[in-house]
Amino acid sequence: MDNEFTGSIPQIYERYLVPLIFETYAADLAARVVRRNPSRVLELAAGTGVVTRQLAALLPAGASIIATDLNQPMIDQAAAIGTHRPVEWRQADAMRLPFADETFDVVVCQFGVMFFPDKAHAFAEARRVLRPGGAFLFNVWDRIDQNEFADTVTRALQERLPDDPPQFMARVPHGYHDVDAIARELVAAGFQAPQVHTRTARSRAESPRIPAVAYCQGTPLRLELDARGLPLTEATDLAESALAKKFGAGRVDGKIQALVIEADNR
Repeated sequence: MDNEFTGSIPQIYERYLVPLIFETYAADLAARVVRRNPSRVLELAAGTGVVTRQLAALLPAGASIIATDLNQPMIDQAAAIGTHRPVEWRQADAMRLPFADETFDVVVCQFGVMFFPDKAHAFAEARRVLRPGGAFLFNVWDRIDQNEFADTVTRALQERLPDDPPQFMARVPHGYHDVDAIARELVAAGFQAPQVHTRTARSRAESPRIPAVAYCQGTPLRLELDARGLPLTEATDLAESALAKKFGAGRVDGKIQALVIEADNR
């Protein structure tokens, strides 16, 4: 359930979450990829294509890009939006990559590693398909208390459902931020000790309704809410009220923070 991005989630994700929290980090991650001058790039957990679009715009025409995601509906949404130049869209599981050894110069993944059920195995797969001297670049969200909108929404829903609080946001998107653990798993997979950069930014929206809809309806959190019998409309209203109380009823502005990891292949 934690990695199901189906139904209307892809459309809501693209409309609300991408501009709210993903675009800034996509530009940063794509720029890091471009600086390595790759000829072949593999993207994992591409979602609706926010990083893919940046890569297609920035990389030279001769550089190939294969963008994958576990969820076909996300790939379909990304392909429907399109890119500046041709990109190969493909459904693929990061745990079992359908590519030959030593195929790519860079493997990149924006905010997808947290969803991998076995990080060490996924890291080993990424290394397997990398050429010698290639690199694995990805980012993950920092602790939820360093990401104000997500934290506020989660706390509001916990107050509404104290006996069985939905923990998706804290458990998955914001659940993989231990730098030492990440480094150990990368080194165990065969990578060099990674470079880790903390990146703080701002998340802004025209009203508190936007992040309320983004988190409650544009992520698998909605599946937890459904499982607990809390209507999405009520959950979204609760989240909006909590956000308005903390950030105001008009334009809202909150802190977001992520870790960017660059791991070179030995």
